[in-house]
Amino acid sequence: MTRVSPFLVGLLFGIGLCLSGMTSAAKVLAFLDLGGAWDPSLAFVMAGAIAVAFVAFRIAAQRAASLAGEPFQWPTAKTIDARLVGGSLLFGVGWGLVGLCPGPAIADLGFHDGRAALFVLAMAAGMALFSGLAAVPSTPGAEVALDG
Repeated sequence: MTRVSPFLVGLLFGIGLCLSGMTSAAKVLAFLDLGGAWDPSLAFVMAGAIAVAFVAFRIAAQRAASLAGEPFQWPTAKTIDARLVGGSLLFGVGWGLVGLCPGPAIADLGFHDGRAALFVLAMAAGMALFSGLAAVPSTPGAEVALDG
């Protein structure tokens, strides 16, 4: 069961990405093109995902463990630092230039999409680069506390 449920959840997620159009770089780029031929359909996909996640997180917060019996591991970080902002900017620029983000790009590999394969290779290289740079400590005082 410990390997089956993540597989099924990943499969459901991948099918959802395909059915919603999130794996179509052209559709994503049309969604991001606010000044041109804007396609608002992905806004409804995102709103639906937020609604489902909101309910799921509220239910999960009431439980002591997952359905598989594992304890939940909630995030504890409450600061906005340069690495978080830089990573967010890098993600946004990449998404805007290419029309792909990690989940849809990996799903597109199943369709033998050469652009997605190049994207995933570049993403893997970026992750390897980050792993090498992660040993470098961030600048003290470059973070903002979120808890007031």
